[in-house]
Amino acid sequence: MPQSLLIRNGRVIDPSQEIDETASLLLVDGRIEAIGRDVGGGSGEVIDAGGQIVSPGLIDMHVHLREPGQEHKETIETGTAAAAAGGFTAVACMPNTDPPLHDDTQVEYVLRQAARVGHCRVYPIGALTRDRAGRQLAEIGLMVRAGAVAFSDDGDGIADAGVCLQAMRYVGMFGKLLIQHCEDRTLTGGCMNAGPTATRLGLPGMPGIAEEVMTTRDITLVRATGTRYHAAHVSTAGMVDAVRRARAEGLPVSTEVCPHHLLLTDEACSTYDPNTKMSPPLRSAADVEACLEGVRDGTIEALITDHAPHTHSEKEVGFQNAPFGIIGLETSLALFAKALIDPGLQTWPQLIEKMSTRPAQLLQVPGGTLKVGQPADVTIFDPEREWTIDVERSRSLSRNSPFDGWQVRCPVTATIVGGKVRYRG
Repeated sequence: MPQSLLIRNGRVIDPSQEIDETASLLLVDGRIEAIGRDVGGGSGEVIDAGGQIVSPGLIDMHVHLREPGQEHKETIETGTAAAAAGGFTAVACMPNTDPPLHDDTQVEYVLRQAARVGHCRVYPIGALTRDRAGRQLAEIGLMVRAGAVAFSDDGDGIADAGVCLQAMRYVGMFGKLLIQHCEDRTLTGGCMNAGPTATRLGLPGMPGIAEEVMTTRDITLVRATGTRYHAAHVSTAGMVDAVRRARAEGLPVSTEVCPHHLLLTDEACSTYDPNTKMSPPLRSAADVEACLEGVRDGTIEALITDHAPHTHSEKEVGFQNAPFGIIGLETSLALFAKALIDPGLQTWPQLIEKMSTRPAQLLQVPGGTLKVGQPADVTIFDPEREWTIDVERSRSLSRNSPFDGWQVRCPVTATIVGGKVRYRG
């Protein structure tokens, strides 16, 4: 007998089909079978989604799962469990593991582990250069064949313009997305945003110009190569403006933003809490406003977490010596709702497009749609119910978040991957 799941009475939102209506969704044998007001049938489970939003499965195109090599921080199993609890049916994992994902065997390892223990789909992002050192190109062609969906040295930008140009040309041959960590290290080296707050705290700063210089250089290279280019985790007004101008020129340039760069400023670092230390750092109020405007006007096309787990002992060594990064998979939807839905900067269809449909398009992977015949990846969440973020209940192995105790809404009630319920709220 076919395996079926009927989701009824929900507010079905699918930006790929411009659907926003109360309807039902029938999933059969891992595929979308039917969608509409009068859909019924199936002999399997029925989920009543009354009062809730039913959307294409959320996709996070920028996470760190830490496996292989850093399993004390996170594993593919725990990271994907956290992802499913946050409504994500797919994540794309960055290559800064140990060893890095810089050859086909490492990409194959991630895919095997995800198939064996994962709670959602995992798409590996291969390293651009060997050991992510920025000098010699990695085995990009072999990684494409093994299943890498994009390429990045995330955590480090490629400093050498010649190597970056070569990487763009090579990645462009395969039609893949090049994701750049935009930071010129000759201009930075601190631990928080350079500005009055850093001066008052006596901490070395990281100026926003370090992001903007590399972004501007790379856009020039994109103009010469035509390679699809994605600037990771935008955080400054200048970077948003550079991407906006590139897109107006018709260049294949896109970008993304994290919830913490929309909700927090560098003033959050005033308590020396290492959970407010991240890269790129929390910026000024003007930068936050520019990022919010970038989401509002469509310059920023993807909403991501940059989920970066670290253990308590690693973080609790003083602000200046602590590693950069925070977790975010289980809180992302709620925090983006707080930053964008509550003040009216985005509608639910617009937000879902940036958390599902557009990431799928940028990575050229299945998902991001509820079209009939497509994989049955679905997220259900309650847009009104309130809850409190409690990091001690996280499914991640790590607890490093500055949002512990925040009052939010939009808890995920079900995450469905390939027609199977992987998480129930």
